Amino acid sequence: MKLSNVNDKVTMMPQFFFRLFFLVLVLSCITGPGMAQQPQHVLQGKTICLDPGHGGTAETDQYRVGPSGEREEWVNLRVGLALEKLLEEQGATVVMTRDEDIDVPLAERAQLAVEHEADLFVSIHHNATADPSVNFPIVYFHGNASENRAGVRLGRLLINRLSVELFEDENPASLVSDRVIFPGRGTSVLRGTYGIPAVLAEASFFTNPAEEQRLKDPDYNQREARAYLKAIKSFFASPPPPIHEKDSRVEVRPFQVLQEAERMKPVARKWRSNFIKGRSLYQKGDTLSLEQALDLFTISARSFPDSWLARQAHRYRARIFEKAGEHQKQREAETRVEEHYVPLLRNERYLNQLKKEN
Repeated sequence: MKLSNVNDKVTMMPQFFFRLFFLVLVLSCITGPGMAQQPQHVLQGKTICLDPGHGGTAETDQYRVGPSGEREEWVNLRVGLALEKLLEEQGATVVMTRDEDIDVPLAERAQLAVEHEADLFVSIHHNATADPSVNFPIVYFHGNASENRAGVRLGRLLINRLSVELFEDENPASLVSDRVIFPGRGTSVLRGTYGIPAVLAEASFFTNPAEEQRLKDPDYNQREARAYLKAIKSFFASPPPPIHEKDSRVEVRPFQVLQEAERMKPVARKWRSNFIKGRSLYQKGDTLSLEQALDLFTISARSFPDSWLARQAHRYRARIFEKAGEHQKQREAETRVEEHYVPLLRNERYLNQLKKEN
């Protein structure tokens, strides 16, 4: 080999590495860090069952309707159909439990996911309560948090995305077991799909007048669908955590609460004020005040069992039982907090704000 040829190659080597570095830099700017972690094909080959909640009950159900007449089942379906399209564009196979305004039995919805061997089950809902000022996302997993780790992880991801897309990340939230609203048994669709990573999500409250108006807007429904898509892609970006057999590690004693339409009663409006009064009495520390505080915390938790304050209400109940020497009830309350209420850092700011209110 001629010396001149060797010198040419040596001269070209720095240029080659410079060009390679420049190409990598350009590609990283185009894709961004999120794209690198979540390649476009992450949903390829996945079967996802979408369950737009309720349907076909406008003539019989007067509970799931907003102040100006928008029905939850209509919103659920619009979001579900928008999400179906987004998922299919990403290569997923989508199974819909309904694609029109019809009533589908709950057992059939779960069975569809099982029969199609779904990799994921998502039930799409919107919420209602007596207090029209309430508006924040609630996501449910089935059973106990220590056993349904996949459901908890999916729930965390979904709450984060819903908070960004719908609330500009300025909101409290709840990630809870479905047993907090249906003690002992949980929701039918999550119970029937247990073993599949699954959540039931209440993205927002249609009983909030301003939110009801937003939910009528197809563009807003599309934003919600994108939140689901981003959470689902993040979930599949790494192997799902395990789901253990129900009640194989711990059993939680049922705590009776107001059911669905009962939560529209006047007492449910006081979920927040009862908590604040209970905390004020708790701070006094005498026996009578503690007994009254226990009643108020219990009423608050019963009337809005999936609120972002319910976890704290049960924690106070456990402390009062401890002070009273009722250690069995204390352990039951502590286990309920640990297994049915997942702590969320975003709620700390709102709890700190409440400390200023008496």
